[in-house]
Amino acid sequence: MRTTITVTTHQREELVDITEPIRRAVAEAEVSDGLLALYVQGATAAIMIQENWDASVPRDAVNLLQQLVPRGVWEHDAQDGNGDSHLKAGLIGPSETIPIINGKMGLSTWQGIFLCEFDGPRRERTVVCTLN
Repeated sequence: MRTTITVTTHQREELVDITEPIRRAVAEAEVSDGLLALYVQGATAAIMIQENWDASVPRDAVNLLQQLVPRGVWEHDAQDGNGDSHLKAGLIGPSETIPIINGKMGLSTWQGIFLCEFDGPRRERTVVCTLN
């Protein structure tokens, strides 16, 4: 089964918790045991599994990446000013795989799924969800 979810982002760099729409997609698929593959389309976005209980954790992730990959110093910036966005997305990666166990995602209590926006805001980011 394959479905997509669409996410709107509001800042240039942010982590958007997409756990609930993914959870609904898994429930609708009625897959008891298997794998969920998530893939975000776009060269300046990524998918991350991280704690979603404390809002400081996603903010810390954004802050760390801003320190590690500063804006405005990359060769690609001469093209369209988002060299850092491409590098951050490449470091995190566009996909995650999550086990489906007894019809539910095998995340721990504190884990959530985040779309990582590095070149926003965007009206639409598409996440492809495939269940096998």
